[in-house]
Amino acid sequence: MDRDYDVIVVGGGGAGMSAAIEAHDAGASVALIETDSRLGGSTALSGGVYYASGTSVQRAKGIEADTPDAMFEYYMTLNQYRVEPSLARVLSDKAAGGLEWLIEMGVEFTAENLYSSGVESVARGHGATGNGAAIAAALDQEVSKRNIDVALNARVQQLQIKRDNGAVTGVILDDAKIQAGAVVLTTGGFGANPNFLHRYYPEATAHGDWVWYIGNPNCLGDGLSLGEQAGAEIVGHNRGLLLTTPNFKKELEVYVPGWIVYVNREGRRFVNELAEYAVMSGVVNAQTGGSCFAIFDEVTRMEAKPDPLYADLFASGMVSPNWVSNVLEEQTRAGKIITADSLLQLAEKAGIKPGALQSTVDKYNADCDSGSDSMFFKTASEMKPVRTPPFYAVEIRPAIVCLTSTGVRIDKRAQAIDSNGVAIEGLFAAGETTGGVLGERYIGGGNSITNAIVFGRIAGESAAIQAQELDSSNS
Repeated sequence: MDRDYDVIVVGGGGAGMSAAIEAHDAGASVALIETDSRLGGSTALSGGVYYASGTSVQRAKGIEADTPDAMFEYYMTLNQYRVEPSLARVLSDKAAGGLEWLIEMGVEFTAENLYSSGVESVARGHGATGNGAAIAAALDQEVSKRNIDVALNARVQQLQIKRDNGAVTGVILDDAKIQAGAVVLTTGGFGANPNFLHRYYPEATAHGDWVWYIGNPNCLGDGLSLGEQAGAEIVGHNRGLLLTTPNFKKELEVYVPGWIVYVNREGRRFVNELAEYAVMSGVVNAQTGGSCFAIFDEVTRMEAKPDPLYADLFASGMVSPNWVSNVLEEQTRAGKIITADSLLQLAEKAGIKPGALQSTVDKYNADCDSGSDSMFFKTASEMKPVRTPPFYAVEIRPAIVCLTSTGVRIDKRAQAIDSNGVAIEGLFAAGETTGGVLGERYIGGGNSITNAIVFGRIAGESAAIQAQELDSSNS
């Protein structure tokens, strides 16, 4: 069969580079097409956490008992079984192998950077030294070592599709038709496309002009559009990862200080304020109005300092220290923080039930005095009473779009599936472009990168095998 490449990979982030490497190593000729001026995608912009169980890094830290079975159980339970079980099973089983693969490439994951990144008790969040940029650089280096043709600043407009059987046979790039045995879609999500956000992630766009996206600006949903051209089913509606924000600036903030007291419009606390971001957005969004208020007093505001635990992230500029005295003072002057001389006045200004707020703060202050959070069991050393006027209230909304989880339906081989449940010949997908893997709740830091690496590798190998099978059937 005449073709230009055995496998064409569309999108050069973590999933795309993984797919290109594995397709090449499976014996395929490969082209990797990327819209940006360099490879890396959103992986390069990420914190570089990889989620896995049963790894060498865990064993180095003395964690011997963790297994893919335990990871799968946690994954399914947290998502209330509303993900594709077969895909979650593959992710759980292959995650450790993907981590070791990255380690072999030179990415450093130390025991010191291993932590519990979700709401489970076991440490499965593997932080890469050098963050996501280090993972992307290692993959880029491996692509460079191989005979893989890379096209940058190039956008695929269409797929080539056989009329008789719907098989994908290549792509159209700048009006040029490039033939292939298989195509892999790894274009990332659609967080930079407002129209797609409205269509596929209304939970995010409900927060209006608060909403902004932290990923690569080229993540416009191309993979979904291309997949639909071939009849692929789009699944996982209204899923993704949001982070909460006070909307001070369009700057990333993952961490909030323990002295914050979250209350809803009914004036009640509803969560441990130090709960992981993996679940926090869902809890906040479930409150009346889809938001809550952070309450604190003047003493706390004056003493607010950057948390030394995140000093490296602050220094790198990856995370913004919003909850520090000078920023809080600045935002109060700007009108983004509500202030009053009494809790009653504060409640009235913020639209919080006044009597309930007073009762909640009285209870919280008593817990501060006793050294125990009797309601939500927050670490006592993090707690500070709310007693000294003026008092402050900051509205908090889950409005930072980290990733989107609606996408092309795939099977265990990462082959695209149509609405009838039939595999589409010649079309594969991986990473954020796909749906059904990531659920309504992000299981923990590293979920997205693991998804990209594991299914990127599978998609590349599967595409190469299918291209070879086409050769055999046509010979």
